[in-house]
Amino acid sequence: MSRPVVMISGASRGIGAAIATRMQDAGWSLSLGLRDPSASPLPAADNVITCRFDANDPDSETAWVAETGARFGRLDGLVLNAGIHSHSSVLDATGDEFDQLFEINVKSPMRLAQAAWPLLEKGPGRIVTIASLSGKRIKSPGSGLYGMSKFAVVGLTHALRQAGRESGVRATAICPSFVSTDMGRAASGTDGSGKTTPDEIARITCMVLELGPTASLAEIPVHYDVEDCF
Repeated sequence: MSRPVVMISGASRGIGAAIATRMQDAGWSLSLGLRDPSASPLPAADNVITCRFDANDPDSETAWVAETGARFGRLDGLVLNAGIHSHSSVLDATGDEFDQLFEINVKSPMRLAQAAWPLLEKGPGRIVTIASLSGKRIKSPGSGLYGMSKFAVVGLTHALRQAGRESGVRATAICPSFVSTDMGRAASGTDGSGKTTPDEIARITCMVLELGPTASLAEIPVHYDVEDCF
């Protein structure tokens, strides 16, 4: 029996790279979507391909899915991880910033899910969106615009869950607070110590991807500390 296959967007560093490493260790074949395919976090291997993926370029998304199907002939998991941050409040945000944030954080994941759906239905496979606790509550003015995009990502995940009800394709939103990555350190204004590690998010992602279709998890909030709600 061939190895299960997972596509991971934004896999060059941070959470995406940690998920790639964890899934390879778990015996999966990997299709990594990177703006620069030469920036793979993993050494070359028979069960790893790197493909060009740019969230601003829909053609790169469909080409990546097609290349994955041609190489492996199956798809068991799709991790929608690529995203950008914003420090803008909803009073400061410009239309261009809004459009770019939603293009990368929301529209691209939706297009990837659409393109990958026929392969996922054959499994059936699972979709994991790396959302954020900012998609569950807004903690500060500066997290307002970013939070709007992550609320939309959580909504996308629930919409995908409903779309996969009959076929068995399951979707889960993993919603971390600050994670000790370059983006997380910039967002928190700290050195990242004491924050959730990328590998902890990778371990959760691996667990979700290896569940069968009779276990449907809608959301997994992850906080590095104890918060009133999460």
